[in-house]
Amino acid sequence: MRIGIDIMGGDFAPKTTTGGAVQARKELPADVELVLIGDAALIREQLAHYGGKESDFTIVHTTEQILMGEHPVKAFKEKPGSSIGLGFKMLATKELDGFASAGNTGAMMVGAMYAVKTVPGLIRPSLISLLPKENGNTNVILDVGVNADCKPDVLYQFGILGSIYAKLILKYENPRVALLNIGEEAEKGNLNTQAAYGLMKDSKDFNFVGNIEGRDVFEDSCDVIVCDGFTGNIVIKEGEGFYHMLKKRGIQDPYFERFNYEIYGGSPILGINSTAVVGHGISNEIAVKNMILLTHSVAAANLSNKIKEAFN
Repeated sequence: MRIGIDIMGGDFAPKTTTGGAVQARKELPADVELVLIGDAALIREQLAHYGGKESDFTIVHTTEQILMGEHPVKAFKEKPGSSIGLGFKMLATKELDGFASAGNTGAMMVGAMYAVKTVPGLIRPSLISLLPKENGNTNVILDVGVNADCKPDVLYQFGILGSIYAKLILKYENPRVALLNIGEEAEKGNLNTQAAYGLMKDSKDFNFVGNIEGRDVFEDSCDVIVCDGFTGNIVIKEGEGFYHMLKKRGIQDPYFERFNYEIYGGSPILGINSTAVVGHGISNEIAVKNMILLTHSVAAANLSNKIKEAFN
C-alpha cells in the first residue's frame, strides 16, 4: 500500500507534517510505503531534525502549494503541480492508495470530486467526524462542513455513508442512524428535515432510529448522526471550543480528553473512488501521525469500494 502525504499543507508545514510522517512510519506495517509530496530540500532538512531516514520514505518534489486563503477551484486548476494537485493526480492514476492533507479543505474537496470523482449514484460526497459518547463509544457525524445546504435525498444518502463507515471502521454490527433535529417528533424541524425523516423512516438501507436533539449527540441513543454541513460544523467546533475552555480552566477528565482533535487525525471524504483524508489546519505532529494512520485504516478496509457496491 502507498499513502501520499501533503507535506506542504497545514499551518505549521513542513515541520509538523514531516514529523508526523516519521512517527507514523514507526507504527505502520513494513509493507506500507509513505510518499512525501513537497519541497525535497525542506523534507530532507526536517527528516534530519526528527531523526527520520530518507530511505524509509519516497519523496516527490514540488515547491508549489495551495495556500489556505486561495480559492479552491481556481487554485486547483492553476496549480496542477502543487502538493495537493500531485497527490490527487497520483491517487487518480492509482499510484497511491490513499492521500492525506492538512491543507486547504476546499482544494481537497475539488480534487476529490474532479480528479478522483464521486461514486456513481451518489449525489454529494461528505466529510465525517467523530464525537465521543459518554459511555466510551463513538458517534459518527456527517456532514461536517462541505455541504452547507442539503436536500432530503442527500441527507438520506449520508445515512448510507455513515452506516457503512460505522460498520467497517468502528466495527458496529448494526449501526443506529439518527437525524439531528430540533425535536424527536417526526413533524418537527424545517421542510428539509421533515422530508428527510419521511424518506428515512422505512429505509432498508440502514437502521433508522428517528430524530435526536442537540443534547443527545454525546449519548448512546444512536451511532450515526445525519445533518447538513452547516449544522455539523457548528456541532464539532462547539465540541472543540468546550475542550479548550476546560483546558484553560485546568479541568482534567478522561472523557473530555477524547475531544482533543489530535486523537482523530482527520476526516475522510466519503463517497469518492479512492481514499482521501482531510486534517485540521492547525495539526501538530501527533495529529498528522493519526491522520496518516486513519488514511491507512480507511484504505485497508476497502471503504471506497464498499460504498460503490452499496450505491450500485
